[in-house]
Amino acid sequence: MPKFLICYKWVLDEQDIKIDLQASKLDIGRARSKISDYDRNAIEAAALEVEKKGGSITALTYGGSSAKQSLKDALSRGPGDAVWVNDDNAAMADAFVTANVLSAAAKRMGDYDVILCGEGAADTYAQQVGPRIATLLGIPAITFVSNFNIEGDKVIATRKLSDCTETVSATFPVLLTVLPEINTPRIPGLKQAMGAARKPIKEVKVADLGLDTAALTPKTKVKSMKPYVMSRKNVIYKDNDPVNNINALVASLQKEGII
Repeated sequence: MPKFLICYKWVLDEQDIKIDLQASKLDIGRARSKISDYDRNAIEAAALEVEKKGGSITALTYGGSSAKQSLKDALSRGPGDAVWVNDDNAAMADAFVTANVLSAAAKRMGDYDVILCGEGAADTYAQQVGPRIATLLGIPAITFVSNFNIEGDKVIATRKLSDCTETVSATFPVLLTVLPEINTPRIPGLKQAMGAARKPIKEVKVADLGLDTAALTPKTKVKSMKPYVMSRKNVIYKDNDPVNNINALVASLQKEGII
């Protein structure tokens, strides 16, 4: 039976992020956090597979002290245990650092058949971490997965590309990045939440992974983040004849090259 390792990220909930127009900045002061939506799809994909065919699921996350809040939620969605790589500098990590940390943690754990990741993170959507992990571990990666099936020690997956789909296969161990359309993540109930509190959690310090300074130094740094604000012309057509208003609107759109 397959052993799944699910990588997920604890991110700010975008619906709580406000825009301060006067200061031209994002207001995250009251924003709560959540498991990245794309990673919820990855957790659900593993849970559904284990429910059908058996196996085990371990959740793996990399983050600072706030990420501890995510563990119970992750475990309530199907995993049997969780590993949290604790690092106060995780908030500054880019895909390079994140992949180095998660792959080192996976090597330390050593016992996995299928690693599942979301196609991208809900905050940056860089789409780099999964393939980077696979490269560092020296295992095949199958990206843009919309469906997959496990037969023995082999994964058969459907990849959704821009103008077609393709079916590919790889033997264990293998890493998959899944698309949001692969499933609809469950909403854990009270029973699942209570059960999650009894599941084992292991905290690992990033210093214990044996990574050097270069591996923990981001290649890219975010200097600032500003909201995108669209300036509207607010043109109002006030002719008493609705036909004239429509014609004027169409002419204006044509002039702007929109239609």
